[in-house]
Amino acid sequence: MEIGMNLPVMAPGLDRDAFLEWCERIDAGFFASLAAGERISFYNPDMAAALSAASALTKRVKIVSGVFVPMLHHPVMLAKQLATIDVLSGGRFVAGLGVGGREQDYASVDVPLGHRLTRLAKSVESMRSVWRGEPVVEGALPVGPAPVQEGGPKLLAGSLMLESIQAASKWADGLCGFSFGPSAAEMQLQFDAARTAWKDRGRPAPWLGTGFWYALGPNAREQLDAYLDRYLNFMAPVARDSVKQICIVTSPQALKDAVQQARDAGADDVLLVPTTADPDDVHRVADILG
Repeated sequence: MEIGMNLPVMAPGLDRDAFLEWCERIDAGFFASLAAGERISFYNPDMAAALSAASALTKRVKIVSGVFVPMLHHPVMLAKQLATIDVLSGGRFVAGLGVGGREQDYASVDVPLGHRLTRLAKSVESMRSVWRGEPVVEGALPVGPAPVQEGGPKLLAGSLMLESIQAASKWADGLCGFSFGPSAAEMQLQFDAARTAWKDRGRPAPWLGTGFWYALGPNAREQLDAYLDRYLNFMAPVARDSVKQICIVTSPQALKDAVQQARDAGADDVLLVPTTADPDDVHRVADILG
């Protein structure tokens, strides 16, 4: 099983120097991938810009989007951005795509919420057409650059629920999932659903990825709770408190146990999501898991 590390794009304090340190340390360590997520109504950096910079600053690790929400973008422009990341990374890019779950983000760019699974599949179809070099406008040149990976990057679905997993089996190469606890039962449910959905469509076995939040150090519990209060600000306080209660990776042993749960569930990779912008966290995790 591969282990990847998210950049702390959702944690406060990520400036230029910290960004450089995170990219350099992840690439120099034992991690297989570097990832980042997308929000609109939040203080995180733009994901396309962040992953483009990370692509240029690294040489070894996969570059993973976890995840882009295509409905928040024009599909042709998004195809161009993702192809650019693939070029800058030298073909190391893996595109995680999903429908998102935050009404605020949709409203921020004046996009309706309805029929998201259908619209996601249509966006994927449009992007793959661009990556095949098919002109978008009759008589115009194709939209470039052409991705390094023929046909475009591997596409993973940021799907957590059964309906979205089944829908993703039409277009995705696998899952780029998430488990809040993490929970072994939750991961197993998602993976089993994916295996069944892909098999029913006669497709090769899906890539099975998951991820979870963690915090380390003497104030780990307080750090994780503060992070969740910020990140889940769109939730009612009661709902946020419920999430806090199930997020348990706040010690070295809990981190080891969570990674082992993912491995036991049959995960192909797990993405660790830090709750601090302190670059020393990369070394803390490496010392525990490496």
